[in-house]
Amino acid sequence: MKNPYSLLIIVFFIITISSYSQNVIRLESCENGMMDKQVDSLKNLYALDGYELLKEASIKMESEFEMPVIVPLTEGSWYQFVFIGDYSSRLYEVRMYDWNERMVIFRQKKWGDIDGNVISYTYIPKISEFHMMKPVQVNKQKKKNLCGYVMLFKRKTEQSIGAAAPASAHDAYLK
Repeated sequence: MKNPYSLLIIVFFIITISSYSQNVIRLESCENGMMDKQVDSLKNLYALDGYELLKEASIKMESEFEMPVIVPLTEGSWYQFVFIGDYSSRLYEVRMYDWNERMVIFRQKKWGDIDGNVISYTYIPKISEFHMMKPVQVNKQKKKNLCGYVMLFKRKTEQSIGAAAPASAHDAYLK
C-alpha cells in the first residue's frame, strides 16, 4: 500500500459499520408515577404474605419486544414473580423458561381485565437452576419508551415448611 493510513481508515470504517449493524435492546430504567404506587402497594402486600423482595427493576421496553430477565432459582423454594406493564398498553404477556429452554409458565392479560396491567404468578422450581422470564407488552400508540416493572419475591423459609400452596397476595389486593 502506498499510504499507511489507508489501512487504518479501512479498519475504522469496518468497525463503525459493524457497531451500527447490531440492533441490541439495552436494559434501561424508566419512571412512571402511577406504576410506582402499584409497586409500593404490591411490595407491602407480598411482605404481609410472608415474601421477601429479592430483585426488582424498572425497565424501558418497546412494544412487542420481549425483555429477558434471568434469575437463579432454588429447588423447592416458593417464588412470586410480578410484572407490571405500562397502563396504556393493550396486551401483557410473560413466559418463563427453565435452563433447558422449556416453557414452564405462560400468562397473558388484556387491558380490559380486572387486574389489567399486572401479571403475577407463584412458581416452585423442581431443581436449582437459572430461569428466564420474558415479559412483553403490546401498545398501538407508543412503540418505544414503554415502562415496565419486574419484581421477584421469595417466600421466607420458616413459612414455607409444611404450609399449603401459597395464595396470591395480588388476588387479595383485588378484593
